Amino acid sequence: MSNQLQSIAIKWFDAFNSKNLDKLLDLYDDEAQHFSPKLKIRQPETKGLIIGKQSMRTWWQDAFDRLPTLHYKVTSLTANTDRVFMEYIRQVEGEDDMLVAEVLEIKDDKIIFSRVYHG
Repeated sequence: MSNQLQSIAIKWFDAFNSKNLDKLLDLYDDEAQHFSPKLKIRQPETKGLIIGKQSMRTWWQDAFDRLPTLHYKVTSLTANTDRVFMEYIRQVEGEDDMLVAEVLEIKDDKIIFSRVYHG
């Protein structure tokens, strides 16, 4: 089971780093939720939480447009029965690298909740 979850995480990184939004969103449940401290800063009205694929599409498309050199370098993936804990380095040209941890909660092979934590 954890191998299956890890493979979802690997697909997540592949989609993100190739800026393939459709592939990325395919990994999510239609009603999935995403929480990020960066959301709280850029869209304070969300309090950091967005719900549903359309909100996520808008959020990530904006990030890809603003940060064409954005790249996530995986440092660790740990999976149990229903979640994957991912650690990665957020790299953007001209910015300091940032350590990030993210948890993907997965149900029926779809991400239902992703939460980002910054180091």
